[in-house]
Amino acid sequence: MDENPAQPWLVLATTAPVGVVSLRGGIAVVCRHLPHARIVFGRKPWFIVGLAMAALGALYLETGFQGSTAAMEKETSNSSDVSASHVGRVRNRRRANEVTTDGNKANGQTLLVSDRNKYKSMLIRTYSTVWMIGGFAFLVYMGHLYIWAMVVVIQIFMATELFNLLRKSSEEKQLPGFRLLNWHFFFTAMLFTYGRFLSRELVNTVSSDHLLYKLVSGLIKYQMFICYFLYISGFVWFILTLKKKTYKYQFKQYAWTHMILLTVFAQSSFTVANIFEGMFWFLLPASLIVINDIAAYLFGFFLGRTPLIKLSPKKTWEGFIGASVTTIISAFLLANVMGRFQWFTCPRKDLSTGWLQCDPGPMFKPEHYYLGDWVPHWFPWKDVFLMPVQWHALALGLFASIIAPFGGFFASGFKRAFKIKDFGDSIPGHGGITDRMDCQMVMAVFAYIYHQSFISPHNFSVDAILDQILRNLTYEEQRNLYEQLGEMLGNLCKADKLAACL
Repeated sequence: MDENPAQPWLVLATTAPVGVVSLRGGIAVVCRHLPHARIVFGRKPWFIVGLAMAALGALYLETGFQGSTAAMEKETSNSSDVSASHVGRVRNRRRANEVTTDGNKANGQTLLVSDRNKYKSMLIRTYSTVWMIGGFAFLVYMGHLYIWAMVVVIQIFMATELFNLLRKSSEEKQLPGFRLLNWHFFFTAMLFTYGRFLSRELVNTVSSDHLLYKLVSGLIKYQMFICYFLYISGFVWFILTLKKKTYKYQFKQYAWTHMILLTVFAQSSFTVANIFEGMFWFLLPASLIVINDIAAYLFGFFLGRTPLIKLSPKKTWEGFIGASVTTIISAFLLANVMGRFQWFTCPRKDLSTGWLQCDPGPMFKPEHYYLGDWVPHWFPWKDVFLMPVQWHALALGLFASIIAPFGGFFASGFKRAFKIKDFGDSIPGHGGITDRMDCQMVMAVFAYIYHQSFISPHNFSVDAILDQILRNLTYEEQRNLYEQLGEMLGNLCKADKLAACL
């Protein structure tokens, strides 16, 4: 294949006008049928141009680097023959992810700045990143429920990649249906986790339908018993499937399944809690991890000289420090931008997809700061307005730049233990879904704990009390409570002659 560099640019130049016009026409149709879409598309011409250029950039990468992609596929297919003896692989595409052990380059000792193929790798990663960011932005626009669905899909992909690590084809043939047991525990954990995190949202969603409300309230009330029964049924199922000569393999799979559930759900499910607390507390931490990852890659790509850690030899101190500074600055600025939109700051109290409107609270209201004595006389901005949440964003940025990368280092050590390069190959240039989520899971847990410790009020709120009433009291008990509260407030008004009662 002739890799003439002028050919992709020719394709780009000839398709650009068509792409822009087609995209603008499609957006016009969307705005006509969805009036609220005009808020994003109709008043932001730069947004249209940005989408067009992103799409055309992806087209350029796709047309210009098919040859390099084919070469990489050929190289990985050759490496699969060398690694055919590795235990625990079922399919050839998994063998392609294994790490060979000949030479420093195969061991990942070559820094990005010295890698001859770094530009090919960079452009393939850019192609995938453009599509991932574009799809993610669309889901953010659609709303909280769609992002939750995205998290569930990611959890399924992560579990699939991790389940495949320890599977052996010879033992699996002797245990028909044994894989279903893994997914039985997976969906039991999903029911338990989301039943705990989203009970309030579920009840609020069906509160207008009396029959459905009673059904959902009953399921939530007995959710722990239901999940325990499902788990015990899986436990009995596992015991009944034990076979001679496969005991060790089956118990290893049983323990591995529980490790996966602990990794996937105990951490990534905090993401869902952050989403419904206000998309700000999901979007900002997730964006900081993406920014840190991209900045570390670029600084290491162009400036990296000093290796950072042996577990991940291509990581450099230059990339780590440059990414840290970039992430902290981005956190401070992004918090100000996101804090202006109620779509990001308002909590979602049900599972609907409508627009949100609320009082964002003092955390998202700008406060005046006078910098007269702290800045030089030539500095133009003596008076600034900052949101209190921006100071909290600095803490998130600090964690995302210093601590969260250790989630990636942990994943690197884990992959080295299994002698694989990536957990999967579903994202070109990035590996698998798990490879992208290692730092995100660490960050999601910290964001949730930080929000609950320093942002969320510690006293009982009206919403929390109402949630407990709706979940634990019958309709008759709720009505009795209402009458008693009315009587108590009436007596209080008579005794104190409160003006508020008039």
